[in-house]
Amino acid sequence: MRVRHLLGVGAVALAIALLPAQAAAAGHRVEQADLNGDINTIMAAYISASVSRAEADHADALLVVINTPGGISTSMDDIVTSLLNSRVPVIAFVYPTGARAASAGLFVAQAADIVAMAPGTNIGSAHPIQATGADITGDLGKKVLNDAVTRVRNLASIHGRNADWAEDAVRNSVNINAEEAVRLHVADLEASDPATLLNMVDGRTVPRPGGDLTLHTAGGQIQDFPMPFWMIFLNALIDPTVAALLILLAAYGIITELSTPGAILPGVVGGIAAVLAIVSLANLPVNIAAALLLLLALILFIADLNANTHGILSAGGVLALLLGMAFLINTGPIGLGVNPVAVIVAAVVTTGFFVFFIRKVWTARHRPVTTGSEALVGAKGEAREELAPEGLVFVRGALWKAVASNGPIHVGTPVRVVGRKGLQLQVVAGDTGPKKEDA
Repeated sequence: MRVRHLLGVGAVALAIALLPAQAAAAGHRVEQADLNGDINTIMAAYISASVSRAEADHADALLVVINTPGGISTSMDDIVTSLLNSRVPVIAFVYPTGARAASAGLFVAQAADIVAMAPGTNIGSAHPIQATGADITGDLGKKVLNDAVTRVRNLASIHGRNADWAEDAVRNSVNINAEEAVRLHVADLEASDPATLLNMVDGRTVPRPGGDLTLHTAGGQIQDFPMPFWMIFLNALIDPTVAALLILLAAYGIITELSTPGAILPGVVGGIAAVLAIVSLANLPVNIAAALLLLLALILFIADLNANTHGILSAGGVLALLLGMAFLINTGPIGLGVNPVAVIVAAVVTTGFFVFFIRKVWTARHRPVTTGSEALVGAKGEAREELAPEGLVFVRGALWKAVASNGPIHVGTPVRVVGRKGLQLQVVAGDTGPKKEDA
């Protein structure tokens, strides 16, 4: 009995001793943010908010799951700054299989305390390019390239990673998979999923300006905070191609409404598209010269609807549209602009749109007037009273007061209407063709 009593006491003591460790493991809190898609101002705001929330919640770590082709360099800088100054340890995880941390994504990953990659992922290809996808040449190209190289080397060096390879990724756009990244110490480890990753990094010490931090993540609970709906909507708008197409849709709607007053629907659609385009452009680095070209295109299109130029102004408008859309968004050395295919398709569709409208307007202008006062000009009739110079004439089935413009006109003489003032016609004697009306 005594032995059993001692065993029972020992078991209780052991359980009490293990309780703190179990509670600590159960209490580990890791918050997750998903950097999925292009890097832009909305994504930068989301990551910044995620860092602030993790700090306020006293999380043990912030897990940033990365799958991005890159994006706007200024937004990348904002994200990098947020991660570097986070009071909570940051773990960047290129995940799931097939994901990538390309271009600006490389900089974001290197700003994290721990970089992990899932099998089948890749990282790199960070050479600076123009918004159109072309290389930046000349002195500006050297300046941008050297700045990017220095920045990525700093990010890699302060975290003890391979700064030489990071520089090569910027200079020569090299790209490697997860296994190579770990072997070359571009990434710290390879993990199959977030839970495995947290167990693997538990106990690691990461250097920080304010002192080293030890990660406590084993068995931790991952709480995912995805981008809220309103940010998802704005993020969809913050796309160079979407912004350009919204501008085009707004132009279509407004021009259609101006050319056919009272249609209402085209004006409503165009107005909504214009507002959404403004929201989109407000969050993108707009090239002012390109924006002015788009405005010029709109003016030329409208002018061609009101001037008899046989489409010459619209041809200039299409050219201005092409150039404006191509250079509308200046996303910096690591980003992309409007999709070239979308630019060409938009130009073709717009050409067809305005050819159709101009043809309709030209046809309407050359159609004979059949109503109103102008319909009487040129009409033929007969004098029913002596016009010396005033009297009555019979035109188009009705008697009209008339005044002779070329001398007295005798009763029964054919007349032709040359003008109208109020209810009085101006006529001249003579008929160059068959009468329109018989008395």
